[in-house]
Amino acid sequence: MATDIKVGTTGDSKPVWFVKSGGLESSGVSSAALAWAKANGFDGQAARVLTIPGDDGEISGALFGIGKDDVRLVAGKLASGLPKGEWHIAGAVREPELTALAFLLGGYKFTRYTKKDDAEVTLTFPDGADQKEVKRLAKAVTLARDLINTPTNDMGPMALEAVVRTIAEEHNATLSVVKGDDLLTKNFPMIHAVGRAGSQEPRLIDLAWGDRNAPRVTLVGKGVCFDTGGLDIKTSSGMLLMKKDMGGAANVLALAGLIMDAKLPVRLRVLIPAVENSISANAFRPGDVLTSRKGLTVEIGNTDAEGRLVLADALALADDDEPELLIDMATLTGAARVALGPDLPPFYTNDDAFALEVATASEAVADPVWRMPLWQPYDAKLSSRIADINNVTTDGFAGSITAALFLQRFVAKAKIWAHFDIFGWNPVEKPHAPIGGEAQAIRALYRLLKQRYPAR
Repeated sequence: MATDIKVGTTGDSKPVWFVKSGGLESSGVSSAALAWAKANGFDGQAARVLTIPGDDGEISGALFGIGKDDVRLVAGKLASGLPKGEWHIAGAVREPELTALAFLLGGYKFTRYTKKDDAEVTLTFPDGADQKEVKRLAKAVTLARDLINTPTNDMGPMALEAVVRTIAEEHNATLSVVKGDDLLTKNFPMIHAVGRAGSQEPRLIDLAWGDRNAPRVTLVGKGVCFDTGGLDIKTSSGMLLMKKDMGGAANVLALAGLIMDAKLPVRLRVLIPAVENSISANAFRPGDVLTSRKGLTVEIGNTDAEGRLVLADALALADDDEPELLIDMATLTGAARVALGPDLPPFYTNDDAFALEVATASEAVADPVWRMPLWQPYDAKLSSRIADINNVTTDGFAGSITAALFLQRFVAKAKIWAHFDIFGWNPVEKPHAPIGGEAQAIRALYRLLKQRYPAR
């Protein structure tokens, strides 16, 4: 079901009342609607929609349950739960902007390979919602979801570059791309090694936007467009969702779009190493030693830990600019999912004040993240007998932490660095999101950036 949101109501618009669990009696609905709700066992259960019949038998309105604790983003269920037509919210809502955004996100459908629906359910913007901001956020989340949902046959390194090029043109940003064997001459050896077995040339995509004298904010996104695991091949079940292994790239592109569209006063740089980790005669091997852009040598303990390799070269380049803020996002480890599940991305940073900013922004916009420690004693687990560092540990413990510690080796000059180990996927349906690709942490980071660098 498609959805839309607009300004102002018409004579055809029907009301929907938000009802807390246990709050039916105080909801303000008519006595007839109250009796109808009780007869149908409705008492504000989260995400439940109950239509109300009028005297003529037609639908006259609806009740919508928001749960005991006024569940945030639950309004996304309105997009699929309300019948076709125009609707408005009766009375005030506690978080109008999140309510409007949730409605738009709940109406998302990935329609690239299926028939597109015409808009069927329309909601009037609730009072107090910034319409431009809501649509900006919905556009960004939709971009991230679309990119992740697109299979690799249509979203390989070439197609991902084309998307970045379109975004650059839309915002008058500059774009440069280093690909193929030029990665070796330009000193990106690990990006080349990971991607050279793919059918499409590996590449480093580099977008720049904004005043050169503004504070430097750099985003690095893992763009592994498909991950077979390389010669340490994944199982078939482990490979099934690997089209989403470019979820870091999708999310930083969505965040970059927010920054540029809002015209935040920063010097933005976006770096995306775009590769396929494939199997061929020239694939990199377990036991190989690669020399990174930074000069550190890396022993390959497992070819399925490839994301940290391509990120390392990109982070080393980003770090040379000494940015004020350096953020990388990646679908990096299964260990992060074991620790925190699919809905709560861990993040790592070397700055306590920044971590507090992230947590505060996360709570404000209902975009959950959780700080994890850069526990330095675990750094020794990455030791190698023949190289400066191994790309994996031997015991398998603390996998997300040791991956972050690996990346930290390649950042020295940035004032603040943060790493987000996202999942980029909804394994189960939520009120505001179907099963499939997902934007994670970008709404929190966007709010943080708006507060740090307010638009003039």
